[in-house]
Amino acid sequence: MTIGDISPKKERKSRRSKHVVDEKAPLLPKRQDEAGGYDEFNGASFTGAVFNLSTTIVGAGIMALPATMKVLGLILGIAMIVFMAFLTDASIEFLLRFSRAGKSTSYGGLMGNAFGKYGRIFLQVCVLVNNIGVLIVYMIIIGDVLSGTSSSGVHHAGALEGWFGEHWWNGRTFVLIVTTLGIFSPLACFKRIDSLRFTSALSVALAVVFLVITVGIAIIKLISGTVMMPRLLPDVTDLTSFWKLFTVVPVLVTAYICHYNVHSIDNELEDSTQIRPVVRTALALCSTVYIMTSFFGFLLFGDATMDDVLANFDTNLGIPYSSLLNDAVRVSYAAHLMLVFPIVFYPLRLNMDGLLFPYSRPLAQSNTRFACITAGLIAVIFLGANFIPSIWDAFQFTGATAAVCLGFIFPAAVTLRNHHFIATKKDKMLALFMIVLAVFSNAVAIYSDAYALFKKNSGAGPRA
Repeated sequence: MTIGDISPKKERKSRRSKHVVDEKAPLLPKRQDEAGGYDEFNGASFTGAVFNLSTTIVGAGIMALPATMKVLGLILGIAMIVFMAFLTDASIEFLLRFSRAGKSTSYGGLMGNAFGKYGRIFLQVCVLVNNIGVLIVYMIIIGDVLSGTSSSGVHHAGALEGWFGEHWWNGRTFVLIVTTLGIFSPLACFKRIDSLRFTSALSVALAVVFLVITVGIAIIKLISGTVMMPRLLPDVTDLTSFWKLFTVVPVLVTAYICHYNVHSIDNELEDSTQIRPVVRTALALCSTVYIMTSFFGFLLFGDATMDDVLANFDTNLGIPYSSLLNDAVRVSYAAHLMLVFPIVFYPLRLNMDGLLFPYSRPLAQSNTRFACITAGLIAVIFLGANFIPSIWDAFQFTGATAAVCLGFIFPAAVTLRNHHFIATKKDKMLALFMIVLAVFSNAVAIYSDAYALFKKNSGAGPRA
């Protein structure tokens, strides 16, 4: 995986046969040719890698994008989605270029190369905070969609309750236990990320199902003349509306975060030279889904678009079979998140192992360690989603910080550190821009979340 290999064919061969022990990069299992049961793996395919990376990108954030169009307008909103895709591509290129130069096979190894042991540990902690938070939020959303929620003081029936009535077996806790034992746990037991390529393909397909339903409804309402012309530019009338434009920055900045899985996918590719086309194909696919979801979601609901557009599908859409379409959207989205879960869980487990056992043999070679870490993390996520009511509020703050660090601050910091003297002046200027954007985005996100939390708590106080 070094720069300067003459023949891709030779590189593919060396990637299958060599076993490198890098104490600075304990996060990823190396090729397991000597370990029993892995000899048949000849490398991941291009298509499988694209689906895995696309699934890492398209998580719950897709539902917040139509609301950014309400604030920015279609022209500026779509332009920002495209701009963030290019910026993400540049940050991943920094990661891969400096990883090749330092012969690092993991994100943690790259940070350890540039900033020593504490740089690696800081990266691992950020992955833990970000991914545990994301997976808890996924589990909460799945519970809300299937079993309903009363968190706002008003009970919203879930899909199962709406179909079969209220029973013990479609209660929130039981549904999540079944989902955890029947779906999350089996999918979390794969030792290679490439083994998730089929579930990742299905996950992307389910996101497309949501998109197709939204497009279909929008076209029907457009033909019937019940859809207004969407706003093309932001509506700025005073200082307050101007500052409101910046509240969507955190949503856009974190829309493409997938950096913690790039090395895992790269390490398993049959031909490592394909990783750049894989990244660009995945970003192009996700950008297309994002743009169409944002455009048709905003076209359909206009200024009534909620911060989470899924909430708009809890009302009468004003067309035949509205209830059936609402259920199809909500259930397909819940199923999508179930299949995103293992792809986000995979780097979480590797980084937890790297943090606790930095000098042990690769995790895939130790079944006991693998099983214990997997079971422990799933238990923590389940308990957090079911029994800690305020945990979502906490992760709004920590998650925003960890995500921008993983996506932009760390790749930019590695570039500015320039440990191998390969960064150009243009690279350093772009890295500085990434850091400024990430810090600004994080500050806005923390301020917005704190303000919303303050208003919610003050509004929930005793009434006279």
